[in-house]
Amino acid sequence: MNRTVKEATAEAFQELTEPYRRELQVHCYRMLGSVQDAEDALQDTLLAAWQGFAGFEGRSSLRTWLYRIATNRCLNARRSAGRRRAKEWDVPNVVPPEPTGRGEVVWLEPLPDAMLDGPAGGWSGGPLGPLGPEARYEQAEAVSLAFVTALQLLPPRQLAVLILRDVLGFHAAEVAGMLDSSVESVKSALKRARATLEYRRPSAPPPTAGSPAEEAIVAAFARAWESADIDAIVTLLTDDAFVSMPPMPFEYAGRAVVTHFFAGIFRSGRRFDLVPTRANGQPAFGAYLRSPDGVSHGVGLYVLTLADDRIRALIRFENSVLPRFGLPRSIPSR
Repeated sequence: MNRTVKEATAEAFQELTEPYRRELQVHCYRMLGSVQDAEDALQDTLLAAWQGFAGFEGRSSLRTWLYRIATNRCLNARRSAGRRRAKEWDVPNVVPPEPTGRGEVVWLEPLPDAMLDGPAGGWSGGPLGPLGPEARYEQAEAVSLAFVTALQLLPPRQLAVLILRDVLGFHAAEVAGMLDSSVESVKSALKRARATLEYRRPSAPPPTAGSPAEEAIVAAFARAWESADIDAIVTLLTDDAFVSMPPMPFEYAGRAVVTHFFAGIFRSGRRFDLVPTRANGQPAFGAYLRSPDGVSHGVGLYVLTLADDRIRALIRFENSVLPRFGLPRSIPSR
């Protein structure tokens, strides 16, 4: 640091910590699965860092010190916060089929790509901050909805260790210091976390973001969905296609079941306009329900998970997330 601790002012502190703000926010999001909770944890982290800055002796880097604070603030949040309750089915005129499962992570929220790569958005998959030599996950996978969901099912300490070691690449000794633990304990927690996550990893990778292959699948889905062409939608799905709708716990797994669910939505007469965006490094759409008055009203956000040249999952979020993506509440019907 160019300044001594005693010379530090609020302005100087902000100057020192601002380069780490975005990556710390994404770190908190991975830990908590909620954009709002991540923002709260980030603010708590920066406040605690400011209050404790006089005691920072530079034995580790400023970045490592901030990650220590952020990680422990997130662990405290996970232990103390009452998670958002599941929501009842509320889609008018649609009676859902019996779900194949009920999701546990009903607090999951999508992360706008604009938060991954700066104010202009358009994330290219580049790292948020430097990665250590022991990082094992590609950055695109490490923000995907499937990965963030799987993280939420880990015990808190395993979650923290896996993110710090395998996503960010900190050394085991550094992680032990952050968590006031031993290296042996860190290694044991990491082994268990890796075993849990390994069987959840998709067998087929998605096409590269922004590639012609991705664009073709996304365009085909938009055409089929806007025209309520269920047969065309079916051809785009993998055999193990999956649908979830946090904070509603309903989940549907398998192409036949998902097809039945989609068909029920379209049979009710619901028709949609889609506005493209991106979330968690994945293609997404603001979904707008057409109405007789010529206006389409925002009803949610769809995020697609792709595998090769097919759609493996569709996660539907509430319309309350639309403003985070710069999407309006309503648009003229097409």
